[in-house]
Amino acid sequence: MEMAETRVKQWGNSLGLIIPKEIVKREDISTGDIVKVEISKEKRIDAFGLFKGAPSFNKEDEGDSDF
Repeated sequence: MEMAETRVKQWGNSLGLIIPKEIVKREDISTGDIVKVEISKEKRIDAFGLFKGAPSFNKEDEGDSDF
């Protein structure tokens, strides 16, 4: 079983997915073949305001470094 991340595109009134060529070769997929697709929408994270309320960063003294 292969897994790939791909973008949904519009063709007329339909939506479609493009199967990457590497997977097509490995799985020997041809036009007309029936394949199973598991759909899982990628969740986007809006980082703006993500750290709201978090303590501010303080510059460490040079002598306190563990490195």
